[in-house]
Amino acid sequence: MQSTAVQPVGSGINRQYFRRSSAALGRDMEMLVFGHSGARVIAFPTSMGRFFDWEDRGLVAALRERLEQGFIQLFCVDSLDSESWYNKAATPHDRAVRHEQYDRYLLTEVLPLTREINSHPFVISAGPSFGAYHAVNFAFRHPEHVNRVLGLSGFYDIKRFTGGYSDDVVYFNNPCDFLMHEHESARLEALRRMDIVLATGRTDPSCGNNLYLSGILWSKNIWHALRLWDGFAHDWPYWQQMLKLYIGGHD
Repeated sequence: MQSTAVQPVGSGINRQYFRRSSAALGRDMEMLVFGHSGARVIAFPTSMGRFFDWEDRGLVAALRERLEQGFIQLFCVDSLDSESWYNKAATPHDRAVRHEQYDRYLLTEVLPLTREINSHPFVISAGPSFGAYHAVNFAFRHPEHVNRVLGLSGFYDIKRFTGGYSDDVVYFNNPCDFLMHEHESARLEALRRMDIVLATGRTDPSCGNNLYLSGILWSKNIWHALRLWDGFAHDWPYWQQMLKLYIGGHD
């Protein structure tokens, strides 16, 4: 099932709403799309957030100029966190399995839909807070499909949510683990071609993990930008500024 509605958002910005049944997840999933052309941005919400958070919290408005000019198009996806990593009623393994299904949804359903709507070849994965984990994990797992990734105030060791537990499913959804042991030349070359930006506040508790992930990237000769902001910088007004600085745009 799919229902779509198109309406202008302010001057020159199109807004589309999608609701589709997901084969990978066995449930309906919703999405908002903003803009009409340009680089395709897969936009992840924060912890247990919703597909409308980027609009409600001012991130879409912060990118108004690039959207109006057709430099980027936002695909604001829904989260499944309450059924995966935040589902304390499930075992860590089962949480990881549910997230693996979410990853399959992104790869086999969201990406093809973005191509149906917009054939632009440049793909950006972006998100703040726990959305940064999603953006980075998806990009690093599938570097052949992502050209730029923005992780804003993220924490990238998913074992923080499993009490230290790991198995194969957890491992391959944990950037701090699978990247450290990545030796496949084709994947490493794809990662080296990607534009990678990690931004966080110097006093944000996630800062140390960003430094750790940055060290892993450098150890693999993967160039990237680590941007440390003064103070905590873990809030929507900061993420609005970060996006405007780092998202770029390709016409």
